[in-house]
Amino acid sequence: MDYKKIKTESTAVTRDKHKFYNHTGNIYKTVSVLTKRANQVGVEMKEELNRKIEEFATTTDNLEEIFENREQIEIAKYYEHLPKPTLISIHEFLHDEIYFRDPHDEVNNPEA
Repeated sequence: MDYKKIKTESTAVTRDKHKFYNHTGNIYKTVSVLTKRANQVGVEMKEELNRKIEEFATTTDNLEEIFENREQIEIAKYYEHLPKPTLISIHEFLHDEIYFRDPHDEVNNPEA
């Protein structure tokens, strides 16, 4: 997923808490969904970063390359400017881009 294309805030924003109740009916369920999605996004971003950095890894230990590897620095700067996983998960949640279900609701209400 290209996280640079997601247009979300990069700083703290005051949000209407009632928008978070609409999907789950419970703020604690919403926080749980957001936390799990943020963890998924964070893991995906970290794996992608590690794959890209490994492409430029060297097998020889040259002092100049240890202190300065331009390609790795540019990749790291790119990932520093991406929105944080928490902000991405909030954006996805508020725009109905996250699918979630509660297995406890299915057990308590089998016809749903």
